[in-house]
Amino acid sequence: MDNEQPHQELVKCVVVGDTAVGKTRLICARACNKRVSLEQLLTTHVPTVWAIDQYRIYKDVLEQSWEVVDGVNVSLRLWDTFGDHEKDRRFAYGRSDVVLLCFSITNPVSLRNCQAMWYPEIRRFCPQTPVLLVGCKNDLRYMYRDDEYLRFFRDRSPFVRPTRKSDLVMPDQARAVAKELGLTYYEASVLTHYGVNEVFENAIRAALICRKQQRFWMTNLKKVQRPLLQVPFCPPPPARLEVSMVSSLFEEHMGVLLTQQAHTDVVFVAGSVGFVAHRFLLAAASPSLHRLFCSADPVCELATARSSSETSLASTFGESATGDFNDDTELLIENNNKSNQRLWDLSKRRSSCQVFPSIHHQRVSINKELNHPAFQSIRIEQCNSREGRACTAAVQTVVTLTKLVSPLAMQQCLKFLYTGTIDTSKLSEIAEIRLAAEFMELPELLVFVTNIERCEEFLNAELKQQYRKAVRARLRSLCLGQGSFSDVKFKLEDGTIAAHKALLMARCDVMRAMFSGDFRESAAKVVEFPGVKEEPFSQLLHFLYTDECPPGLSKHRCVELLELANRLCLPRLTSLVETKLVREMQKAVDAGSPEDITDTCLKLLEPCKLHNADQLADWCMSHLCTNYNKICKSLPKLLKALHPENQAYLSENRWPPVWYVKDYDYYQKCLFEREKEERPPMKTLKRSRHNSGCLCFSGKSRRDSDKPLVPSSI
Repeated sequence: MDNEQPHQELVKCVVVGDTAVGKTRLICARACNKRVSLEQLLTTHVPTVWAIDQYRIYKDVLEQSWEVVDGVNVSLRLWDTFGDHEKDRRFAYGRSDVVLLCFSITNPVSLRNCQAMWYPEIRRFCPQTPVLLVGCKNDLRYMYRDDEYLRFFRDRSPFVRPTRKSDLVMPDQARAVAKELGLTYYEASVLTHYGVNEVFENAIRAALICRKQQRFWMTNLKKVQRPLLQVPFCPPPPARLEVSMVSSLFEEHMGVLLTQQAHTDVVFVAGSVGFVAHRFLLAAASPSLHRLFCSADPVCELATARSSSETSLASTFGESATGDFNDDTELLIENNNKSNQRLWDLSKRRSSCQVFPSIHHQRVSINKELNHPAFQSIRIEQCNSREGRACTAAVQTVVTLTKLVSPLAMQQCLKFLYTGTIDTSKLSEIAEIRLAAEFMELPELLVFVTNIERCEEFLNAELKQQYRKAVRARLRSLCLGQGSFSDVKFKLEDGTIAAHKALLMARCDVMRAMFSGDFRESAAKVVEFPGVKEEPFSQLLHFLYTDECPPGLSKHRCVELLELANRLCLPRLTSLVETKLVREMQKAVDAGSPEDITDTCLKLLEPCKLHNADQLADWCMSHLCTNYNKICKSLPKLLKALHPENQAYLSENRWPPVWYVKDYDYYQKCLFEREKEERPPMKTLKRSRHNSGCLCFSGKSRRDSDKPLVPSSI
């Protein structure tokens, strides 16, 4: 030992334990200041011994060995050993100052071997050397459920299994063994670097205290403390869950709405070609078309009679599947049956045009000439159309276009009105499209085409977003708010809401099956939804028309909407609701008011699981696990009302875990006892207050010396 220098000490520390408990990793973490990843730690174990010669070979390792502990400059020399029980390790024990007895907290057998094999061997070769019991791989006590940890084993051979809860050694079990052997217990993790420096610092203290007892005259060892207590390691709280959003299919659904031609109610005639469309969408996409369909003339009255008249609503309750017209509509449809002429020859249609529903009977009711550069005339016709197997009576608005609007240009105009874009393969007729957009008063399409002509197509990306946003806003105000051009009404528990079959079919597969198949709802004007209230259904329609989360949605009244989204198979609506609620609740938690959020999570947990709102249920479960101790104290009734499986999960995944709570209570108890031991007794304090003057005599003896001497009686 190098004791010639008065303020420098050399400490030899020997590390022993079973194979694969983490001895070499622990030594490298201290001697080389080396950090490793989880993947490196989980690789196949190769038995190695860290060579003591590295202090002579590598200068960095030698510099890392120096450390100041309690004012003493110490060079810590670490000795690694074989984990095989049959190996001879007496060369390592020679002149050792401290021994670290290591085991793995994921291997209870290694702890039993510490008691049965390793400690007797240490005492055989080092009877007076201080020993510390060290539990390695502390991180696996809470990471055995981690997804990254489990994913690594799923990718490996099936013969390699991850750590299970039954494999773990809890702190109280290891502490009981340490108490039986008379050792101090510490834990360490090379992944989180918890306890690495603390273990070796306290090993140095144990060695210096033993040296201090043998060399009491050395002044540099007087301030060395006994090994300190280790603060228990609190596992990190559950990671904040991020809600993934289902991608939007709104634009694709608008394309489906254009191509499927379901429940169309307007026909544009360009030359000998007809294009069918939907009045409600065209009115929302173009103010000029809205004025055309909703002008203050008999045409407007016919268009809005079925959506605004309460008499019509009352009469539809008694309608059959064929859907007869009410009296108001019959009064508007005059006796013009004689002018029963077809508008175009179906056999002469071009393949690029839309296909009309099969028309069995037509009656021209109103025909009005228009003084407009794009629209020549408009008329209303009643026809019997077939949707699926049901034959229904419908009203078609026929708009005849002037020769200035070609069929190809009209086709591109409709595509833009529905989807916000045009077919790039038709750019050879770009002049015709621009002319049609100008005459039909479509400013967005005109700017779109102008950007293409100027080779500034990059400007159209922002134009598309603005146009689609404006269309959704007008759909919300015109179709949802006013119920214009609606062709179906939903009778709910507490009211009636008007909607449009075509959009519902394009946006929802369940609605498509209901309105296009053999169900009676396909031809009915009123559809009953039992058990559904008006508020959640209006929120559902808001999503279907705008692809946005409904405004005013609260965490206290979201279950009904989640139930509707689950019944109608709308995963994007579910994810939108989950995202909004999680953000609101996370914001409240960050603001420091988790009490109300905890109550809400307890009430939402099981309904969310029932209605497949899995992400919101996972967030609620994570929040409840994090605040489990508070729930047990403040909301025990709600906690006991949960399903037994949920209660078991919360108890198993609570944070902080039970073993940490017990370990921390034990630490506080030991800390109090140590402070009590180090605190001087009260009698000594009182005596020190009265002591003054000469160091050889107390105050009491000095007062006694001032008194006259009294002879003692014999």
